[in-house]
Amino acid sequence: MGKIGLAFRAFFKILANRQVAEEVEVLFRDGSLPKSDVPALEQPPVRAPKPAARSEALTLLSTLQREARFLDLVQEPLTAYADAQVGAAARDVLRNCHAVLERLFAIQPVESQDEGTSIDVPAGFSAGRYRLTGNVHGQPPFHGMLQHRGWQATQCQLPEWSGESSTAMILAPAEVELK
Repeated sequence: MGKIGLAFRAFFKILANRQVAEEVEVLFRDGSLPKSDVPALEQPPVRAPKPAARSEALTLLSTLQREARFLDLVQEPLTAYADAQVGAAARDVLRNCHAVLERLFAIQPVESQDEGTSIDVPAGFSAGRYRLTGNVHGQPPFHGMLQHRGWQATQCQLPEWSGESSTAMILAPAEVELK
């Protein structure tokens, strides 16, 4: 992998994982990056074994299935069940999904005010933080009614996947009961 590819991988790993970001920050702050006696042009290329690739999205879906049975609920044809049965099943799945999301992402509201209260959107606001609806005209700051508090992750701690590349797309293994 070239230096640019490595730089991009490092950038996104630091962005997605607070622990990695803190470790890199310490390396730069303390100046404890390893020094080499061999000039860069003379160093032989290091070829680490390539880890099996898997999307973090698939790892998240797999975690939600394993710990909350999320896919079992959303993939099940619900027409054969009464609303009360679906609701009873959904209650446990939703509670367990909430626990998984809280543990992995520590999700918090973007705005602390209650929905339905007045809010000021400052000049220079981020469109990623606020979505303006209704009669939008003029220049910020804006004054309006909070319709939805929004959600933000305060961490991202996805489990590391260590499976084989042949199973990278498996979200939940087939279960076989032996008799």
